[in-house]
Amino acid sequence: MQKFDTPAPLTLTDQDRPELQKTLEEIVEFGFTGVTMRVHDERGEWVGSAGVRKLGETAKPTTNGHVRIGSNTKTFTATVVLQLVAEGTIGLDAPVADYLPEFELGPNITVRMLLQHTSGVFNFTGEYYDDGTFAPGIPATTAGQEWVENRFKTYRPEELVRLALSKPARFEPGTDWSYSNTNYVLARLLIEKVTGRSLAEEMQRLILGPLGLSDTVLPETSPEIPAPHTQAYYRYEDAGHQKTVDVTRQNPSWISTGGDMISTTQDLHTFISALMGGKLLPAPLLAEMRKPHPKVGYGLGVFVQDVSENGGTVITHNGGMAGHGALMYSTPDGSKTLTAALNYVDDAALSLAVPFQKTTQRLVKEVFGGGQTGSADAAEPAH
Repeated sequence: MQKFDTPAPLTLTDQDRPELQKTLEEIVEFGFTGVTMRVHDERGEWVGSAGVRKLGETAKPTTNGHVRIGSNTKTFTATVVLQLVAEGTIGLDAPVADYLPEFELGPNITVRMLLQHTSGVFNFTGEYYDDGTFAPGIPATTAGQEWVENRFKTYRPEELVRLALSKPARFEPGTDWSYSNTNYVLARLLIEKVTGRSLAEEMQRLILGPLGLSDTVLPETSPEIPAPHTQAYYRYEDAGHQKTVDVTRQNPSWISTGGDMISTTQDLHTFISALMGGKLLPAPLLAEMRKPHPKVGYGLGVFVQDVSENGGTVITHNGGMAGHGALMYSTPDGSKTLTAALNYVDDAALSLAVPFQKTTQRLVKEVFGGGQTGSADAAEPAH
């Protein structure tokens, strides 16, 4: 695939867009430790930051620092699957069991169902049921001290899938919608099976190389995050006392392709703009990606949301990952984007889920006009 050149954008300072800088300051008041944001629109490019890079210090976050992007990983992974569909390597509506017979998946689970979260497969990081009950999976960030003590453990993708498949399915394949990180670990294993190469190699071939995304990383089991970056934190209870620890370094194999990638606001902008602009997928497959499920407006690796006042649409995926978070929004043609990196003190109660949602609603209203409607799932940290 050809390498796409991206012209150097005009950068505006926060004095040119005081309303955007004010919004960032309010996000910090919500409880986030640091935030950086990048907006590309008809007025050019604006970048800004607020908060601190590290608790107890005063330096602001670097405007293009690295961040663990959480569930934005799903959009990258779905794009690779659809590119392999375009190459004729994978059938979008083929049974996953045809490619991964070792897991003995039901014959009704298709590749499309993985990408759209309609397979019904249990979420290995734990399931929240409609009656308010929670069924735990691996010790994820909902597990408090147990997650902290296990945060450098290595999990194999196959191990995560087998744990999920040992639990009852949420529903019959294709009959409902439920967000499950397991779907995207299966998608990773599918990519690796049909190509004989790692997901990192395929993503480099199909996305990172052609778009020049040199700051985007698939860390596999490495706990490191490239500099510069803002620190991430986790709060938990130990013997009746609240403790806050720095979790910037962690082995992301616990979330795997559910949310393990690292990127920057610049690379996220380049990616979502190119994807929506038709540079990565043929038009029919891009249309399939943006076809929303009626229950929550989820397409194939993206949320499709209406912006109420002007009737416009935004394509988005957000993610939260143990004190790191990332936002990624675009108009359907890729001409206007908002990308952001957030850092915060995470905890087992997901205390910042509601502020996270309010933050995204406020930003979308500021940048795209109108209030955000549609599923709150797009705006909550994807643990």
